[in-house]
Amino acid sequence: MSRGRRPRPDRGAVLLALLPCLLVLTGCTRAVDGTPTAAGPGPLPSSAEELGELVVTDVASGLPRLPDDELEPPAGRKEAADVAAYADDPEREREVLEDYGYRFGWERFWGEGPAAMTGVFVDQFDTRAGAGAYAADLARNDAEHYGADLDEQPLDLPGGCRLLSVEDPGPGSGLTGPAALVWCGSGVFSVGVTAVAASVDDAEDEVRAVLAEQLDRLPPA
Repeated sequence: MSRGRRPRPDRGAVLLALLPCLLVLTGCTRAVDGTPTAAGPGPLPSSAEELGELVVTDVASGLPRLPDDELEPPAGRKEAADVAAYADDPEREREVLEDYGYRFGWERFWGEGPAAMTGVFVDQFDTRAGAGAYAADLARNDAEHYGADLDEQPLDLPGGCRLLSVEDPGPGSGLTGPAALVWCGSGVFSVGVTAVAASVDDAEDEVRAVLAEQLDRLPPA
């Protein structure tokens, strides 16, 4: 079934604006297609709590974990209603998430001041196609919002991954320093890792390392 293009939220802004409650509505959705990557061993989670058990618990940079309940809105468990609430039009966003086949998700953050932060976003969908399309749209929306350099086929990342980098954030971007973002489709999962660091190279090193560990923790579609 073909689906029209609709606005959707930019979840990468959660980390990079350093305010988990402020996700901006940018870009549009596209038809649910795409080619996500394969994933690792184990059964599929049947709940957000089971998915949360598969999310990485530390990051390569060694940044301290930010408690889920000290963020606003809290990190951790995410249902469609939680993600839809980030949008300017939550009711319409719920319809968009239904088009993707969104089931549930989990978010986790690490940080040490505004100049060093890392975030991980893992969401589960009904199909590989929905997960891949969701990740692709997030990457393109983030690239547009931040004026980021977008590599849609990075040679050093699995197929279905897109890498964004922002070396010199402009005024009003919400960024406090060089940043990198990666969004991937992996089986029925969308996986995002975002980082703010001292340099783009440091941020890219962080997202690559954290992404590799996170993908290894996920079961097959």
